[in-house]
Amino acid sequence: MNEPEASAPSRSGQSARFHNHLHRYRNLLRKRWWVFPITMALAMGIQGFRLWTAPSAFASLGRMIMNIKITTTTTGAGFSEEFSNFLGTQTALMKSARVLDRAQERVRTAQPNLAPVRVDLQISVSPKTTIFNLQAIGAEPEYTRAYLEACMEEYINLKTEMRTSTSESTVARITEQLIALDRDLKRYEDEELAFKTNNNVVFITEQVTSIATYLVQKNRLLDSYRNESQLLSMLTLEQNLERQQNKDSLPTAGTDRESGNTPINVLNSDYLRAKQDLQLRRAELQEWSDTLRPKHPRIIALTEDIARRENLLRIFRDQGKEQLASRSDGLSLMITNLLREIKELDVRSLDLSTKLSQYDRIRANKQSVQILRDNLQRAIQSLGVEKDINPETVTTLEHASPAWPASGSIVKTLIVAAVLGLLAGGLVLGVMDRLDDRPSSFADLQDLFDEPVMGQIPLESSLRGKDGVSVLQANDSRHGFLEAYRNLRSSLLYMATQGKRPRVLLVTSAIPGDGKSMTTANLAITMALSGSRVLLVDADLRKGVLHRRFELEATPGLNEVLKRETTWNQAVRPTSTPNLSLLAHGNTAHNPGEMFLSTATLDLIKELAAQFDYVIFDSAPVMAADDVASLSPHVEGVIFVIRANQTPGRVARAALDLLYQREVNVLGLVFNGVRTDGSEYYYYRYKDYYAGQKKS
Repeated sequence: MNEPEASAPSRSGQSARFHNHLHRYRNLLRKRWWVFPITMALAMGIQGFRLWTAPSAFASLGRMIMNIKITTTTTGAGFSEEFSNFLGTQTALMKSARVLDRAQERVRTAQPNLAPVRVDLQISVSPKTTIFNLQAIGAEPEYTRAYLEACMEEYINLKTEMRTSTSESTVARITEQLIALDRDLKRYEDEELAFKTNNNVVFITEQVTSIATYLVQKNRLLDSYRNESQLLSMLTLEQNLERQQNKDSLPTAGTDRESGNTPINVLNSDYLRAKQDLQLRRAELQEWSDTLRPKHPRIIALTEDIARRENLLRIFRDQGKEQLASRSDGLSLMITNLLREIKELDVRSLDLSTKLSQYDRIRANKQSVQILRDNLQRAIQSLGVEKDINPETVTTLEHASPAWPASGSIVKTLIVAAVLGLLAGGLVLGVMDRLDDRPSSFADLQDLFDEPVMGQIPLESSLRGKDGVSVLQANDSRHGFLEAYRNLRSSLLYMATQGKRPRVLLVTSAIPGDGKSMTTANLAITMALSGSRVLLVDADLRKGVLHRRFELEATPGLNEVLKRETTWNQAVRPTSTPNLSLLAHGNTAHNPGEMFLSTATLDLIKELAAQFDYVIFDSAPVMAADDVASLSPHVEGVIFVIRANQTPGRVARAALDLLYQREVNVLGLVFNGVRTDGSEYYYYRYKDYYAGQKKS
């Protein structure tokens, strides 16, 4: 259950990145579509100029057919063509310098009145055939036709020469091989005759077979003696005597033909009979001892008889041990003799096998040489016949046609040029996209920055001329524009943060023209419309414009308050929006950075924060002046404005890093000036949702 949950973010992240890149490329095409017409026009113009300035050309056609008859010999020698590379090989051979030079010389000799010109030879193969289509293009029609005809004839002559030369050289090489094989064959025949003179091959073969059979018998007998010897040494006397008695009771008992010894069956019978009688006497003594006294004559007689039989049994046992020892010695002697005989037979068998192997090797070498000689003899006969027949593998299907003007397909050429221009346009767009890091969509903004995006402000056209877009009103008819700032207000009110939520805010941007002042004013308006007491402070002491947005006087303002020329109560003015007041910038200041570092700024911020629910500062751009770097550490949060299609990503990143160096709390980004016709912006896609609202 855990694995799908872990893999889901990865899949969603990949899908998001894919759609981000898709939107980026679509925006790029929409913004720079003019690149493609320019590159296509340039490519078509260049190709058209080449066609216009190209000299007149004439074309002649000819066709040749290849009769693919693979000529091989039994040994694989001779003139043959690899079918898998046949077409490519023949094409390269037709365009080889040898064929072209000989064709040029042929035309010069046969038709000296024709002035030589440069001719391009083009060769193609008809699909699923071995028909070659040759086209010659040159500036002079007669020379072009004659040159193409000469190329086809010289190619056929070259093939014939190659076949003839190859066949003759092959015959010579095979003849040399035959002479060498005859010498080898004569040598092996002499070796075979010499071997038969000194050795009887039939006798050697019979001896090898006989010795092998005899060795098998001797090895079996040796195993039998070894087993019996081991049993004699491992078993007790009684066990050996019983085993011998059982062996003698078989039909083959009697005389041991292999060893020549008599079995010890007589000893076995006497010993076992005496042992049995002794046991019977002991049982009888035990029986009479229960009823008779020890001194009874019968008891005494039985005791003496038992003693006599024990002595007799001891004698039989000693004799049995001696006979078993004698038998063991005899087996050892027989094993030794058998080992000697087997060794002698092995030496003799090895000698005979070596001679027989030598003879077989001589015969095998002779047979191999004989087979190879016969194959070469048949090959040389086959080559002789083929040389006389001289089969052709290539013929002329259509001779060179009269040359005609080769104007070519102008439309096809221009289409190819247009396609190349289209590809070049795509390459140019790719390079421009790499060099341009200005975010044009929400997807671009996410790729460039890790900070959260608090809102997207749509691009609103100006209806006031040079004064720019008007600020929001309580019942503004620009519903999408109004909803975007309401979304920014919600992001600020309900953003995920710990502790006290920021109430003293500063809005800034990286460079001028990003729309930070408009964003600050409209954010303050939407905050005031929600019922909060909001003070809007124009902290851009160089070029503040908020007083013009609300049609108020610029002085007295923040500059005079920081210089303690007036109090903030006297400088703050109410606006037409309920709950919203404005502290204008005042007179232009030349050292606002030093003024923001003074204690007067800290005291002012504390007093304003105590009187208003929200205090929102509009400041100068970060990269334009050091004012923001001096003022931003005193506020509770900074909102950074980035304008679509205008703010360079690297500049905005540098400005944010500068703020982070001052340990400023950057709350998030506002993406300003977003095109509403993009698929990533949603408010303007549902205009009908506001159709029922009344306009003020």
